[in-house]
Amino acid sequence: MSDPKDYPYETRLNIQFGPLETIDEKVIADACTFKWFNQTLCKVNDSVVRMGVFEGEYHWHKHDDDDEFFYVLEGRLLIDLEGRVVALAPRQGFVIPKGVMHRTRAGERTVVLMVENAGIIPTGD
Repeated sequence: MSDPKDYPYETRLNIQFGPLETIDEKVIADACTFKWFNQTLCKVNDSVVRMGVFEGEYHWHKHDDDDEFFYVLEGRLLIDLEGRVVALAPRQGFVIPKGVMHRTRAGERTVVLMVENAGIIPTGD
């Protein structure tokens, strides 16, 4: 099993906002100075909503037991799958089913919302 601290990404698994709090993702994204940043925003039932600011590429990985949803707010996100590349523009989303090898990458600064199981390990299983 991989651990987020084994990779050169800024991954924050703490839940930053509780129920009944306003979340302004633009303020968080605009303040971000990292090339690859992931912040858990809130928990909804057994899932979390995370915000990512991406530039560059993530490593290949999979999540054995969890689906993962990506929704682009700004920029362009490429999702490499085995034998296929999915390109997402702003206001487009994509679900990666559990067990599917994938890698996300962005040639320019890209801001993404992700919805996934609260127990998922972002760097993969």
